Amino acid sequence: MPDHSSPVSAFHVYAKPRGLALVLGWKRLLFTLCFSVVLGLMLIPGWTSGLPSLLLRTVTIGLVAMLTFGLFEQWPVRLPTWLARWAMQVFGVAVSIPLTVWLIYSYSTEAGAPAFWHDKDRLEGFLTLSILGVLLAPWVALGALVRQKDALARHQALAFDLERSELERQALDARLHLLQAQVAPHFLFNTLANVQVLVDEGSPQASAVLRNLIAYLRAAVPRLDESITTLGEELELVRAYLELMHMRIPDRLQFALHVDDTTRSLQCSPLTLLTLVENAVRHGIDPSEEGGRIDIQVQRRGDRCSVRVSDTGIGLQAASKGLGTGLSTLRERLALAFAGDASLSIGEQHPHGVIAEVQFPAREAGAR
Repeated sequence: MPDHSSPVSAFHVYAKPRGLALVLGWKRLLFTLCFSVVLGLMLIPGWTSGLPSLLLRTVTIGLVAMLTFGLFEQWPVRLPTWLARWAMQVFGVAVSIPLTVWLIYSYSTEAGAPAFWHDKDRLEGFLTLSILGVLLAPWVALGALVRQKDALARHQALAFDLERSELERQALDARLHLLQAQVAPHFLFNTLANVQVLVDEGSPQASAVLRNLIAYLRAAVPRLDESITTLGEELELVRAYLELMHMRIPDRLQFALHVDDTTRSLQCSPLTLLTLVENAVRHGIDPSEEGGRIDIQVQRRGDRCSVRVSDTGIGLQAASKGLGTGLSTLRERLALAFAGDASLSIGEQHPHGVIAEVQFPAREAGAR
């Protein structure tokens, strides 16, 4: 059974008809009729039995040749290795012409009349149709074979292009999900470590923080496998995360969100904003004895969207261990999600702190 889930079967655009649908295809039938009529009109000046009789014969010969061509195109299903199907088709068409003309003249001879080869006019007609048919029909068959090969080559090229595009898309999707799978444990373990600190210290806030963490994870985990989300959903996760962190260090973390409401329905790569905020908390605010403030600004600028996360933490130079694994994969996730049309910049904020900014196309959710 064919695997319809594979790119090859999903994008196999060339499906050659079989049976009578192939033999009696309307294009073949139309070409055969036109060619036969034109040939009959060319022979009429020297014909003695009239145009209807001549057209009936040329059309009959043409249809028999077409049926022979189609028959050997499918039968037999398997051929010896030494016999090419195209050669059998051309030879079959060439042989069918004189046989058909012979049958036409034999059955059109009236009862009691001499055989057609004893009638000079009828013999000349037989020879004319036989010779012209044998000379022209094989070349017409070869032309049809060449057109078939060209059409097959074009369809196969298109199928290969579509297959390659699908494989590339699947590879990008797989890479994106792999990156998100790498980021997801990073968030979960960091947040659980924060809860553990409260439990170890015997903080009365531990139970409330754990409840907020469960609510946060219920909202966040189902979205980890999504390739595209909206900024509105991202902002909900970020607010839940910051409120969770604020409960842990209420005297050392302040935050504010400045959001253009027109950006909430825009497409966004999952965990983009959360990655920036989590890094600001972990590598900027947490190491600072005084704590700090995180400001999130989301703006739409024409056909671009800007997401900026600034903090007043210890800054880049003081964070000697770097900003963590989240940002190291964020650039690649953005490149995959927006086909390279997104950017991430990290800079110092004076007198201390970090500014991280992401810019990407402003596309409405559901748009392509």
